[in-house]
Amino acid sequence: MSEDLGLSSHPLSDLFPQPESIEEWTSYCLSEDQLLEFQEKGFIHGIKVLNHDQIEVLRRELSEMFVPEHEGREFFYEYHSNESTIPETVLFHALGAWRVRKAFHDILWNPAFVMPAYQLLGNGFRFFHDQIFCKPANHGSVVSWHQDFSYWTWTQPMHHLTCWIGLDDSNEENGCVHYVPGSHRWGLIDKLDLAGEMDAVRSLLTSDQIRDFERKVPIVMKEGYASFHHPVLMHGSFENRSPVQRRATVINVFGDGVISNLDFVSVNSPGTKNYPPIPIGNKMEGTYYPLLFNPEE
Repeated sequence: MSEDLGLSSHPLSDLFPQPESIEEWTSYCLSEDQLLEFQEKGFIHGIKVLNHDQIEVLRRELSEMFVPEHEGREFFYEYHSNESTIPETVLFHALGAWRVRKAFHDILWNPAFVMPAYQLLGNGFRFFHDQIFCKPANHGSVVSWHQDFSYWTWTQPMHHLTCWIGLDDSNEENGCVHYVPGSHRWGLIDKLDLAGEMDAVRSLLTSDQIRDFERKVPIVMKEGYASFHHPVLMHGSFENRSPVQRRATVINVFGDGVISNLDFVSVNSPGTKNYPPIPIGNKMEGTYYPLLFNPEE
């Protein structure tokens, strides 16, 4: 019988060694310039969070999960071998790998991720959900322009953060993420199909927002490096037309104290699949929303 790793609220291996002193923790801190850049642009990137050995373990586990009938399949919140709505393109997208494989579980406690996340959120924080995005060589699909929080309005207040981690080098040819600097100040925009028409969001933007939108920037990074972005930063990624695949994992977190705004059980979101949702008005906590960092401990 498969084991639900989500029942464990601590690392299950030594793949991501935990700091044993304040000095070790502070070695993972972002600089003041990086914190200011995040406030101004709504994102930062080029943060190294994985070494070669960690990448290899994650890749190996990911290759196992590509097989739809893999052990632990039942624990995914969502699993799409191909979520693309565009003919002849493919986007593998899944939520819940942390419940299925140890490295994807333990990466949540990776101090190279935890410390920057704590600095950017400003307080202790909990795990929300993970994602895997994989674009095969030559015909990888887009991830259309969107704001993450448009899918998360069943939680309040907006005190969330996303970390995108490359398991391969990412560049413009293989479909790297693009950000619109400053778009975290736009406010919330209606959500669209995540793997649909790339520029569909343009029809929802004002003329000023369209001018900002044209200043989008590609986030080119080496494998093992990460970006962090604000929950309403506009972002997306184009097709993979290169001869190599592009794999990434995403960790979504929120500040401790966020509550449920879920007043019905048909929402397509983590919390309504495989385990009971948090009742409206109650704090988002418990087994499947583990506290990843408490500054008071």
